[in-house]
Amino acid sequence: MTDHKKLWTDVLTEIELTISRATFGTWFRNTNIIKQEAGVMYVGVPNSFAKEWLASKYHLSIIKTIRNLCPEVRSLEYIIQKTNDDKPKSPTKEEVMGEKPSLNQQLGLNDLYINKDDNLNSKYIFDSFVVGTFNELAHAASQAVVKNPGMVYNPLFIYGPTGLGKTHLIQSIGNHLKKINANKKIYYVSAERFSIDYVNSVLNNKTNGFKEKYRKYDVLIMDDTQFLANKDRTQDELFHLFNNFYENNKQIIFSSDKSPKFIPNLEDRLKSRFEGGMIVGISKPEFESRLAILKSKSQSLNFSLPDEIIEYIATVVQENIRELEGALNAVVCQAYLKKRELNMGEVRSLLKNNIKPQKTVSIKNVTSVVADFYNIDERMLYDKTRKKEVVKPRQMIMYILREDCNSSYPYIGQKLGGRDHTTVIHAYDKIKQDLKSNNSLVQELEQIRNRLYNEV
Repeated sequence: MTDHKKLWTDVLTEIELTISRATFGTWFRNTNIIKQEAGVMYVGVPNSFAKEWLASKYHLSIIKTIRNLCPEVRSLEYIIQKTNDDKPKSPTKEEVMGEKPSLNQQLGLNDLYINKDDNLNSKYIFDSFVVGTFNELAHAASQAVVKNPGMVYNPLFIYGPTGLGKTHLIQSIGNHLKKINANKKIYYVSAERFSIDYVNSVLNNKTNGFKEKYRKYDVLIMDDTQFLANKDRTQDELFHLFNNFYENNKQIIFSSDKSPKFIPNLEDRLKSRFEGGMIVGISKPEFESRLAILKSKSQSLNFSLPDEIIEYIATVVQENIRELEGALNAVVCQAYLKKRELNMGEVRSLLKNNIKPQKTVSIKNVTSVVADFYNIDERMLYDKTRKKEVVKPRQMIMYILREDCNSSYPYIGQKLGGRDHTTVIHAYDKIKQDLKSNNSLVQELEQIRNRLYNEV
């Protein structure tokens, strides 16, 4: 008799090797084999959204993998199953347009509760944090910290552009530590609030009270550390506070919009302290991660959207998670107001008026900006040379044109000196892989994009 649990585990193991972690977690989580009858394998899925997606996108891969392991299986069926742990199913159109639950409840506006003792927002937890290739290293580092606070990755410094979930992640650490140890004193504070507290303590001759307030905690979480730039006396106080925490094996966690080495006018001794721990970046989410985020958010709202609309939002909103969720909320709100589902034309029109348009760039723009950034002659990028100082900038151009402009591989190769498309594929894959482990490269890409999209 076939061991269905083991069979499905083996199937998932093989499938996981062929797709991204974000995709796997989105579509294959909470699936299992229910039964096998007369050559038909019945796979349980958590909701209709997953059923439709697996049937249309991954059916051939699944059936092929199952047949390799269990040849007697001839076909595959997907069955929606509900367990006690499942969230309520997405409501019908009639239920969505009814009185309950309210729109505020659907959008989670009643969950914005901040604990006055530690400043932590209870909605920021690991369970609601979507992990993708763009943030998986930061997530893994955070998980390591909660398992052994104060001993590994101390300090933990997470950086990246605004709206990518840094606050969610660092507060999740605090909420998790509070959950597993109620006696642990945790405090979340923005760098701006920390600076204001310090200045007020100086003005009121209460610096000792300031020191006592912050040194009583076991875990300090500081957001937006870039705000400390040019604030010499606040930096000095943070340096001494940092030493106190570190010497007592107390965990320190920071976030910033850039790596500490790129924060202007930050004291070298603070940079040195930051670099003594774990510095990890979060980049912009790729398409599959944006898709996973939208799916997770729509499920939390108990609001079902057609696949084509989810995919459209993930395609047109690329900058950050905050903007992505804002676009989804706009669609949900409009559906409530109209008391019906929106069609694609309405969604296109709505998002056109509600999201910031991304500046259009040409190959000439990209080549010029990259050449200037790496301080090389732009003409060299089109030559057949394999000089090290040229290869990296050229690969960066190819990556940006493919990732940001969705240009085809042959087109990119043709425009960059008539190169074969396989060369472009290799360049794209190399930069994509290097970005996962090379924080300096992440910063370089971020600065190039800032020049491309923000300069007039």
